[in-house]
Amino acid sequence: MSEIELRYQRILKEVENAAKNSARDPSEVTVVAVSKRQPLEKIHELYRVGGREFGENRLQEALEKIEHCDESIHWHLIGSLQRKKVPKVIGRFHLIHSVDSFELAEKISDCSEQKETKTPILLQVNCSREESKHGFLAESFLSEYESLRNLPGIEIRGLMTMAPFIDQEKIVRGCFAELRQLRDKVGKEELPELSMGMSGDFHWAIAEGATIVRVGTSIFGERR
Repeated sequence: MSEIELRYQRILKEVENAAKNSARDPSEVTVVAVSKRQPLEKIHELYRVGGREFGENRLQEALEKIEHCDESIHWHLIGSLQRKKVPKVIGRFHLIHSVDSFELAEKISDCSEQKETKTPILLQVNCSREESKHGFLAESFLSEYESLRNLPGIEIRGLMTMAPFIDQEKIVRGCFAELRQLRDKVGKEELPELSMGMSGDFHWAIAEGATIVRVGTSIFGERR
């Protein structure tokens, strides 16, 4: 068994245990392998041992990798997206996690309509309130959502957030809990997905209801 397969199986087991510890069905949680700045060989290797969900931060890097990988892979765009680059993403990604403004959502909707499709997205909420992070403000999200839900060219699947990079469970879980509470105010049926939690904090995210966790170096090792 290769190092990547060992790491991947270890993460899947940790996700399973975290779900069970929270009285959740492990099948509710999808692991997205974050492959940014990882060579194609590692992506192919993870694919061979069952990996099908891959996340990329940079659009150009993602598009180059998509061209050299199996069509059955689900690609997730998890990094910031500029409005001028939106035409390049339509029809290329299983899910865009980082829609952080009405203007970006509107641009995705318009470009999707031009191609007669609907693009699945998540809305990014800045629950940590850090200036360095993008996203809708939690305080105003619900009022903005009323306009977002009417955009015809997007399918809003759920919400995404990033917690502060600190090892303090109360603060990190509070961030994840706030996202879940926002989602619950809209309704779980309308917004089923919660993308939150990375290599260092996905256990806490699962405890707070995450349905998608984004794990990179714990699977692939250090980035180049």
